Amino acid sequence: MSCEGNGMSDERIGTALIKVVIEEELKDVPSEDVPPLTPLVVDVTSEQERKIVSQLGVMCRIIGDRMRDDTEFQDAIDGVVQCSGFKWDRFKQVAEKVFEQGITWERIAVLFYVAGKLALKMVEVHLPQSVREILMWTVDFFKNNLLSWIREHGGWINSFSSLAVASMPGVSSISSFTAFILIFITGVTLGSFITWRLTR
Repeated sequence: MSCEGNGMSDERIGTALIKVVIEEELKDVPSEDVPPLTPLVVDVTSEQERKIVSQLGVMCRIIGDRMRDDTEFQDAIDGVVQCSGFKWDRFKQVAEKVFEQGITWERIAVLFYVAGKLALKMVEVHLPQSVREILMWTVDFFKNNLLSWIREHGGWINSFSSLAVASMPGVSSISSFTAFILIFITGVTLGSFITWRLTR
């Protein structure tokens, strides 16, 4: 069951999450160098939605932090920034590259991380007006290409177990059976806790 059935909106949560991930990447940039993002997306309306966005933001950050060491991936982001005429088509190519093997919760988190990184790079090359464009392009791509998949897969509430697995460091150093058990227990525990908190 998607979040829509709980009075929460998967669309609102997704757009707020994009904004949170971008703001997290820009947190160390002087505020006068960053254009305001608030009027561009609708903020979440309930405490439950805020908690979900906050938890998802942490998981996206962990997944993104793991990608910082991937030089090929970082070079691809740098290449987009260095291209003259950074426009929607270029962003869409990057987004489609992220999902060329199909849509997963982890790849959605990666796309949001890419948006945050692109926003930071644009500020660093003195094109802060591009931050608002990146936010809007990511939101548009999310609504047009990912939102229906999210709803079909139970909404954001069902993303937690998959994102918990994706954000666990060092799983490969454990035996596969132990890792499976650990991941299963973590996913069930996290999902149960979130469901319990949302029903209170």
